[in-house]
Amino acid sequence: MFGKTSVKVFVVVLLACVSGVAAQTAKLDDFAAKAALVTELDVNGLKVILKRRPNSPTVAGGLFVRGGARNITAKNAGIESLTLSSAIEAGKSLPRQTVRRDLSRIGSAIGAAASNDYSVISFGTTRQNFDRLWEIYSEVLINPAFAEEDIKRNRELILTGLREAGTLPESALETIQDRAIYTGHPYANDVRGTSATIEAITSADVRSYHKKIMETSRLLLVVVGDLDPEQLKAKVAASFGKLPRGTYKEESYPAVDFSKGTLDSLQRNLPTNYVKGTFAAPSLGTKDYFAMRVAIAILQTLVYQTVRNEMQLSYAPDADMNKFLANTANISVSTNDPNRAIAAMREQIKLLQTRTFPSEAIEEIAAFFLTRDYIGQETSAAQVGELAQYELIGGGWRNSFEFLKGVRAVTSRDVQDVSVRYMKNLRFSYVGNISAIDKSIFIQ
Repeated sequence: MFGKTSVKVFVVVLLACVSGVAAQTAKLDDFAAKAALVTELDVNGLKVILKRRPNSPTVAGGLFVRGGARNITAKNAGIESLTLSSAIEAGKSLPRQTVRRDLSRIGSAIGAAASNDYSVISFGTTRQNFDRLWEIYSEVLINPAFAEEDIKRNRELILTGLREAGTLPESALETIQDRAIYTGHPYANDVRGTSATIEAITSADVRSYHKKIMETSRLLLVVVGDLDPEQLKAKVAASFGKLPRGTYKEESYPAVDFSKGTLDSLQRNLPTNYVKGTFAAPSLGTKDYFAMRVAIAILQTLVYQTVRNEMQLSYAPDADMNKFLANTANISVSTNDPNRAIAAMREQIKLLQTRTFPSEAIEEIAAFFLTRDYIGQETSAAQVGELAQYELIGGGWRNSFEFLKGVRAVTSRDVQDVSVRYMKNLRFSYVGNISAIDKSIFIQ
């Protein structure tokens, strides 16, 4: 589908899209120097990472619980999410009304979220209100009230979210995809839970689970703001540092099975059909990760130009890559002509695998991609997430400062190599009119 002329056209389009971005990226060369602003502490087995942002008026942070899907089973899926969202409601010495009133008064927030690899209880506040925020934050996490009404309310919120998600075709697509590719894998245990598991979790289960995870060996604290390391260490020692160490040891994840292509479908009478094709991807912190990020960025441009602009088969065709420890990437599209759309997207993958792109195209898209990525790191909260992610699943927080160097070192040959190595045996999920599928296009 693409010859030399088409490659040249792609390069022209690409350069037009990223014109002027490289100059902005050059300003980011000093980003690695920010590693010198990071202090690593150990408080009774609790690892603490503090990145100072001199003169920043905000402070953000998070207490991260290691393990993610490895912490739960098919019977108690969702318990970590329910436990953490209920814990932040109130402490034994801080009623819910006091927590909400004081957080509102000082313009601060506490939240909880769960993912496949870890969970987090995050906070955001101003430097002048950090002391009061810390008092609330440490109290509700170490000594949560776990009032019956709080657990019940959070249970209902989770159940409502699950019911609403179940009505969306995009959610149905994700469900059959996860069920297909994660069978026998720890990720098969949905950290969000299911209606059945959430309803079965009792208040006693929540209290017992909280006690289990509140061990310093299982936790990581990351803070970004204009704070003195010794003062933060003293606060942590007086609070989370008093938790038991425990004996938690990280277990490795098996790779997701992409030994052959598959197609899992769900019949739905919809205005359009939803398709996602998932394939293997290197994990954060590995050598291939940088080249794969560039390759996916190029693939995203290719499928958009072809499937939307040229063929007009979809409004928003996409290519994306996750950031999981057992990682995957994908192509996705909603379309009335799934066979032509997927055939065209497969052609773009083939182009990456068989053509050598000009080095200037690789350099420009790397510059564009890096600028977009680092713009997303402007806030303290975003930097907390980045440092924690690399520390937990990317080989250590220092690797977050090697990202710029790693992506800039990517060559055209690297892009071709990772495309051949990973973009194969696609496992498709499909929601829509099953009779419209030509299976030979999907399973190759």
